[in-house]
Amino acid sequence: MWEAPVFTERTSVGLDVHARSVAAAAIDGVSGELLQARLTPSFEEIRSWLGKLEGPVAVAYEAGPTGFGLYRDLTSAGIRCEVVAPSKLQRPAGDRVKTDAKDAIHLARLLRLGETTPVAVPTESTEAARDLVRAREDCRGDLMRARHRLSKLLLRHGIVYSGGRAWTGVHDVWLRKVALPQLGAHAQVLTFDAYYENVLATTARRDRLDAAIAEMAADSEFTALVHRLGCLRGIATLTGFALAVEIGDWHRFTGSSIGAFLGLVPSESSSGASRSQGAITKTGNGHARRLLVEAAWHHQRRYTIGKTLRDRWDLAPAAARARGDLGNRRLHARWVTFTQRNKKPSIANVGIARELAGWCWSLAVLEED
Repeated sequence: MWEAPVFTERTSVGLDVHARSVAAAAIDGVSGELLQARLTPSFEEIRSWLGKLEGPVAVAYEAGPTGFGLYRDLTSAGIRCEVVAPSKLQRPAGDRVKTDAKDAIHLARLLRLGETTPVAVPTESTEAARDLVRAREDCRGDLMRARHRLSKLLLRHGIVYSGGRAWTGVHDVWLRKVALPQLGAHAQVLTFDAYYENVLATTARRDRLDAAIAEMAADSEFTALVHRLGCLRGIATLTGFALAVEIGDWHRFTGSSIGAFLGLVPSESSSGASRSQGAITKTGNGHARRLLVEAAWHHQRRYTIGKTLRDRWDLAPAAARARGDLGNRRLHARWVTFTQRNKKPSIANVGIARELAGWCWSLAVLEED
C-alpha cells in the first residue's frame, strides 16, 4: 500500500499549470510566509523563481494535458517534484470559490501535510510508445465512425448488406458493385464517394500504425513483457504492447489492486449494516480497461490450444506458458460458472476482465529464467 513520504523540505510549492500561465504559491515552513507569483510556462522562469525561495524546496502540480516535461526538468535540476492525481485531492465541501491562485495554495498545503497522491510518471521512451498506442486507439474510433456514416447512408435508402460479416473483401465488392449503383441522385453518389474514401484512408492509416506497433513490440524494452502477456487468450501483440505501455510499472500493484486501478471493481455505498454495490467505478486508465474488457470475451469459447496461441507460447519462457495455460483454464471455467448462474453476459465479462487483469499482473511481474 502506498504511503505518503515524510515532508522534509523547508518550502512547499504548489503550481497550477496551464498552457499559457502558471500560478505559483510557496509556503515557508519556518517563517510561515506565503509567497505567490504569476509565471509563464517557461521551465527556466519557474526554476529561477524556485531558486529565490528558502531551500530545500519541494514542488507539486496536478497531472493534466501539459504532460510531464516540467517534472523531468525540475527533477534533473535536483528539485523534488510530485505530479499529483487530481481525483485524489481533498477539497473542503463548503469551498465554492475556485481560482488558480487558491488551487496553488491548496496544493502547497497538501504537499506539506503529505496528503497528495502522486501519479506514476512514465519514462520518455514509455511515453513515446504510449502516444503511438493512443494514436492507434484514436484511429480505431475514427474508422468506426467512418464506417457508420457509410452504412447509415445506405440504410437511409433501404440498401442493406446481408451476405455475411461486414467490412470484409466480399463486403467491399458489394459496396462498389451493388450498393453504389442503387443510389440514384448525383449528390448521393458524391456523398458515397466521400464516405468510402474516408473509410479507405482511415483503414490504411490504421494498418500503418499496426505495423509500427508490431515492429516496436518485436524489438524494444517491452518485448519480453509482451511475449509473456501473449500466453493469455485475447492478448496478442497489439493488446499486449498497449497494456505494457499504459500500465508501465506493474510492480506498484498486486493481483487484487490492479483491478481497482483500472476501474473494474464495483462501486459501493455502504453504511451501518447495509451494503450496496453498483456499477464498476470506471476510474483509472480507460484505455487499458477497454482492452481487457475486449480480451475477456475470448475466454467465453471452449478453451483449445490452437496454432495462433502455440506460436505466441513459443516466444515466451516455460514458466509464463504454464501460468498462461492455468489462467486460460481458470477464466473459461469462470465463464462456465457465470453462464450456469444465468448471469448477464456483459456483466459476466466485466468480472472476467477484472480477473484477467490479475493474471496479466502475475505474468508481468514473473521473473524470466
